[in-house]
Amino acid sequence: MNALQTPATRHAPEPATAARTFEIPPQPLAPPRWDWGEVRRVLVVRLRSIGDTVLSTPSLYALRRFLPDAQIDLLLEDWVAPLLDGNRDASRIITVRRDNAMSRLALARRLRAARYDVAFNLHGGSTAALLIRASGARRRVGYASYRFSGLHNYAAPPATDLWRQAKTHSVEQQLGLLGWAGVPVTDRPVTRLFITGEADEAVTRRLDAAGVPASQPFALFHPAAAFDSKRWDARNFARVADSLDARGLAVVAVAAPGETDVVRAFDASAQARVVSFNDLSLPEVTALAARARLFVGNDSGIAHIAAAVRTPSVVVFGSSNVAHWRPWTDAPAEVVREEMPCAPCAGYTCGEFAEAQCIRRVTVERVQAAAERVLQANS
Repeated sequence: MNALQTPATRHAPEPATAARTFEIPPQPLAPPRWDWGEVRRVLVVRLRSIGDTVLSTPSLYALRRFLPDAQIDLLLEDWVAPLLDGNRDASRIITVRRDNAMSRLALARRLRAARYDVAFNLHGGSTAALLIRASGARRRVGYASYRFSGLHNYAAPPATDLWRQAKTHSVEQQLGLLGWAGVPVTDRPVTRLFITGEADEAVTRRLDAAGVPASQPFALFHPAAAFDSKRWDARNFARVADSLDARGLAVVAVAAPGETDVVRAFDASAQARVVSFNDLSLPEVTALAARARLFVGNDSGIAHIAAAVRTPSVVVFGSSNVAHWRPWTDAPAEVVREEMPCAPCAGYTCGEFAEAQCIRRVTVERVQAAAERVLQANS
């Protein structure tokens, strides 16, 4: 049994990284900034969303690989923390309530009492910087471009300089901080999530009750997104679902409670039978994604969950920066987008058209073709 597994916890097969493929040991991006042999306690701060949390897992993995005996604590917002249930790279998951000043004050006391040797700010916002400073860690690491960067006593140059490339992915940006401090990161580990036994059993029961037995392969859809400029039409997803149903895949959709209207539109437009869930916990969404033969959805946190359990994926992009937010996985995956001169968008609303055209001009045929290629690559 893998050292990171227990009978109640499993994860997708161990990802192949560049280091394993070419047998080149991963390297740091700069000489060590301090004596890592003296480091016993490390704090990693990554606030905000589902996708942000998933994309922090390569950094956790790199730290644990480098410091197998250290205490490595990860600070997340409380609502998203269950996503890392079963994770063995972090010693502890510490949580803070969103927009709650009292929670932050209490947390600051706890962080200071932990006496961290090193604290990494993987977020960049003002709250993360303040919490890093409040921790009192001897070495507080962030990018020089971060807000309140003066609260860090180690300020890294841009990630593009560290990696010597014009564009960086979010994962590379986070790994860049570690690599600049002397942690080996050049193999660029992929994202990974663990599946708990409890979540896996719950999903088995829900699928069976919905008429999708364990032997039935299915495609998982997430037709919702946070913003209009990232939301491909539900009717388009329905046409893709029909084509996958015709090749023998059941159609399962997942959504948050507030995304029910989008899933209803998807269901109403599809000829295929749609099984939908809008009340799954984050660990259950992870377990569901791990069972899927294929994921099809918008650029969202759910897409990153699917990538982190190595489910073959097709992700429709609109206004987002593909170079920074594409799925970070070694499983078959394709991004489908319309090339626009105004992309990536500087904000969440379209500044060029009355309705965002980047997402609306993506054709059903292109997504269907991408799904076929991804399924073939995984066969």
